[in-house]
Amino acid sequence: MRTVLFIAALPRRAAEGLLAFLAWIGEEPIGGYRPEAHYMRGPGPAWRAKHRGR
Repeated sequence: MRTVLFIAALPRRAAEGLLAFLAWIGEEPIGGYRPEAHYMRGPGPAWRAKHRGR
């Protein structure tokens, strides 16, 4: 009886695993290029200190 219940639950558990995997894929595990993360808004304090006297 236990074996029958275990076998009957296999498709449900497989579907749950597949859905969890697809949800994980949907979270974008490979980071995309975000230009705002690399955008520089002008010279920083090191540049200003170097070029202060000019």
